Amino acid sequence: MTKLPQQFLEDRALRDAAREVFMADVEHARTSISGKGIAKRVGSRVGDGAKDVFEVARVHADDNRGVLAALIGAILLFFAREPILEVFGITPTDSDEDALDIEDETVQDEAEDLPEPESDAGEPVPASGDDDEQ
Repeated sequence: MTKLPQQFLEDRALRDAAREVFMADVEHARTSISGKGIAKRVGSRVGDGAKDVFEVARVHADDNRGVLAALIGAILLFFAREPILEVFGITPTDSDEDALDIEDETVQDEAEDLPEPESDAGEPVPASGDDDEQ
């Protein structure tokens, strides 16, 4: 085996070191572009944002305990409204729902009684579903 000149050996070592750095950069790029890398970044950003929102909410809740208690009480009363109304003897009846249905029918009847729009030529404009000419 022949002895290689010193400059050649130094160049080869420099080339190998540069190749290692390049391959490490390529591997880093693959990791950051992969689905797991993107999901991990998005997850960490969402997690950080959620932590910030939670911290702000905690500070505001500490400052406004009375308002928070009233809000929770109102929510509980809303969900328990039917048993509470039954205790007082007030129950919603079907006639209340029937009245709402009658109001809906009245609105529909009024809409049917409206005159049909006319085109510029004075002819009635066909409804969107009436396409006789095709």
